[in-house]
Amino acid sequence: MDADGDATTGDDSNGSDEPANETGSGDEEETENESASDDGESSTLHAEYDTTDVRVETPDGEALGEVTAAIADTPELQATGLSDTDELPEDRGMLFVFDSVDEREFIMPDMSFGIDIVFADDEGVITGIHHAPEPGPNEDGSEQVYPGTGQYVLEVVYEWTADRGVGEGDVLQFGL
Repeated sequence: MDADGDATTGDDSNGSDEPANETGSGDEEETENESASDDGESSTLHAEYDTTDVRVETPDGEALGEVTAAIADTPELQATGLSDTDELPEDRGMLFVFDSVDEREFIMPDMSFGIDIVFADDEGVITGIHHAPEPGPNEDGSEQVYPGTGQYVLEVVYEWTADRGVGEGDVLQFGL
């Protein structure tokens, strides 16, 4: 999200024709509930969003990690992002989908946990990663600004990318 509460600067189109169609957009909620962990909380996490599986691979195809990601493909969903989420399990994330590659800025308003912010181009190639810690006790997160270039932005739990050796040049694969 940008400092004005928008998810991006320079592009507020929805981009819904990307990963959602690749996974059969009518079945994502059922898939989310089936693939969620048995703790009850994960099964209701982001229930209002469509979901897709996102796997991160090396350029040679070696799998580094996978999450089920809620798809934020409208300006409304992008503006909210993970702000309404109390905690994020390691196997979950949020995928922001835009119509084109552009410069974007994300902030951490009302976040109660840290995240990794992964920017990827139109082919899913990772162009940048930020490790965004939880805002401090007297901060609202709006001063934490994370810029990058991408058509896709994947948010996962803090240090998820470091723990799995994910870096620039690795590739996001959707709906596998």
